[in-house]
Amino acid sequence: MATASITKKRAAKNTKVSHPSRPLKGGKATLKLVPSPGRFGPWGGRYVPETLMAALEELEREYERAKKDPRFKARLSELLKNFAGRPTPLFFARRLSEKLGGPKIYLKREDLLHTGAHKINNCIGQALLVERMGKHRVVAETGAGQHGVATATVCALLGFECVVYMGTEDMRRQELNVFRMRLLGAEVRGVDSGSRTLKDAINEAMRDWVTNVRTTHYLLGSVLGAHPYPTMVRDFHKVIGREARAQILKAEGKLPTTVIACVGGGSNAIGVFYEFIRDKKVKLVGVEAGGRSEKLGDHAARFRGGSPGVLQGTYSYVLQDEAGQIAFTHSVSAGLDYPSIGPEHAWLADSGRAEYVAASDAEALDACKLLAQTEGITPALESAHAVAELIKRAPSMKKSEVVIVNISGRGDKDIGILRENLKLG
Repeated sequence: MATASITKKRAAKNTKVSHPSRPLKGGKATLKLVPSPGRFGPWGGRYVPETLMAALEELEREYERAKKDPRFKARLSELLKNFAGRPTPLFFARRLSEKLGGPKIYLKREDLLHTGAHKINNCIGQALLVERMGKHRVVAETGAGQHGVATATVCALLGFECVVYMGTEDMRRQELNVFRMRLLGAEVRGVDSGSRTLKDAINEAMRDWVTNVRTTHYLLGSVLGAHPYPTMVRDFHKVIGREARAQILKAEGKLPTTVIACVGGGSNAIGVFYEFIRDKKVKLVGVEAGGRSEKLGDHAARFRGGSPGVLQGTYSYVLQDEAGQIAFTHSVSAGLDYPSIGPEHAWLADSGRAEYVAASDAEALDACKLLAQTEGITPALESAHAVAELIKRAPSMKKSEVVIVNISGRGDKDIGILRENLKLG
């Protein structure tokens, strides 16, 4: 098992926040956001071996250059539009709204993107950076398989060698995506260590990267890891919220009351939250994996049972025991089955700008069924956690209110799990 231990004093040396430098209109009124690369309050940072420092610094430099390069931005926009399928619709869920009897419910349909989830946004962006850096080999981790499929997809598109690490437990749960990755030309390497899930896949991907750092880029799939990954991955996903904000203003003439998203590492959630952070009246709600019980090892709810620590390059909330040993986690959804959370989410929670709750396995399964039978949309089990929280909140909300739920992915990959757990007909 890995160890997460660091004093908060050490991690808080740089307490500025990596956001635009203007006053926050949400959360605590006293907070002001000041640019500080790599930190969100005390959270974030770069905790890696010296062998990776040069690669991270190179990636940061290349990303900063790319952001200012009109050609890079034009190519990214073109691929997001014509290859990935952006913009995604903001769909009014009429029957679900009527069923729950509360607010008007809109679904941000990231499930309609090429490859079936939001993951392709970040993969396209990072793949273009790989091309700029002149590297030819990409390694990645995957839990539910969606990031692995998206990585394999962009590697096939741009001609890179692709190796994806996946815990053998996740390979068992997500056989369809394992086949999809191999069909796309990726080598999928099973990981038998630890809990045989996402955390262990990240460990192996990082070991590979350390060994082959000159030729290889680690295409990390969430707002985790050492700087610049949390900021860079967020930036590639904030198109979700940018679209959703414009779409809801066009549809309703006002901002939503609440925005809800599931949170594993937190990439889809920060993607949809980011453009609403300054809007004080918009509630931001992240939904973690409540698993089968509140006992440590039975869930992946970092804000319920976690404490500050370092894991896989970043300082955030971590599920760990009193000795700093990383706890096992559980979720019916492989993509939420991870013991830490992105550092920007830690900052949003601490500042009061976002609220984080948990949905159990059973609640997520029931939510998946309800959305399928009211709107004809089968969400990924990850996304179903967000729908589960909507089901809890909606009946007590006013009909004049508006909620956006981010449907981060589609449920095709979860049909086997749904068949095992739901009694139908």
